[in-house]
Amino acid sequence: MRVLLIGANGYIGRFVADRLLADPAVQLTALGRGDDADVRFDLATGSPGALTRFLDAVHPGVVVNCAGTTRGGARELTRHNTVAVATVCEALRRSGCGARLVQIGCGSEYGPSQPGSSTAEDAVPRPGGPYGVSKLAATELVLGSGLDAVVLRVFSPVGPGTPAGSPLGRLAEAMRRAMQSGDSELKLGGLGAQRDFVDVRDVARAVHAASLSAAQGVINIGSGRAVRLRDAAGILARVAGYGGALNELDTPPGLHPPHVPHATHAPHPAPSVRTSIGHPRPDLDHHPATPVAFPYPDGCGNWQQADVRTARDRLGWRPRINLEESLADIWMEAACRI
Repeated sequence: MRVLLIGANGYIGRFVADRLLADPAVQLTALGRGDDADVRFDLATGSPGALTRFLDAVHPGVVVNCAGTTRGGARELTRHNTVAVATVCEALRRSGCGARLVQIGCGSEYGPSQPGSSTAEDAVPRPGGPYGVSKLAATELVLGSGLDAVVLRVFSPVGPGTPAGSPLGRLAEAMRRAMQSGDSELKLGGLGAQRDFVDVRDVARAVHAASLSAAQGVINIGSGRAVRLRDAAGILARVAGYGGALNELDTPPGLHPPHVPHATHAPHPAPSVRTSIGHPRPDLDHHPATPVAFPYPDGCGNWQQADVRTARDRLGWRPRINLEESLADIWMEAACRI
């Protein structure tokens, strides 16, 4: 099977490439913007016609699109997450290769959900920020393309290679600094959010399974279990051997603190490491009564949990790697920076 992988140098793409290369039946070609790609091509600026000519020359049976960005303003997010996917879909429609498309979507497309609930694929998407909007628009383009296509809505990927700017990446870096400087207290913000964390290597397994399957439409990829960020911080402290206290930052004026069981609020600021795990500068002007002091930066509020039964039934996929192992790998990489 000849597979064209777009975005092989990204966080998820690197693990997808490793997974596909481990399959002796797969002949992999990587397309991307970096110098180490087999073929250099920028989806955000390249024309569908140029990509069509390449598809006709390579004639892949599957195209996996892991390309995209999580950062930037609305214009940049739209260009790299939506326009780029429109280019892929149009090129595949024009091409005679008849390739199947596996598109990487994200849980942010759903937006906030009711605490305690599991979000299934038939939920009405209501993204809470420009990133989720740009990814949802890409999903709609894929679903409306008429192609043999599946969109994997990946919830919160974690594990080795986790970006340092992500919430868990920031947490690991804050803990590393605290241990390096001997701080006995780590003050954190935004620990009330609960997310469905799934190891990036399990995501790569799901992509591989989707490439081989006939499944179409949207399929959630997650662990099926929401974990409070404070609990993830506790696990990380344990695997790191950090014995200090994990305390919640005081709530900025005008905001009500999130309900975080067992969180400790220091009555006076202490000379310790401080970090906001979510967005460091909440928009107080537009949401003066929002209950979250430091919202998780994906626009999904305090709770998100995937219903993963479709992945089990249609892909034969289940997550295998637990959160403790994922966090241990995140810590190993952070500790190497000491």
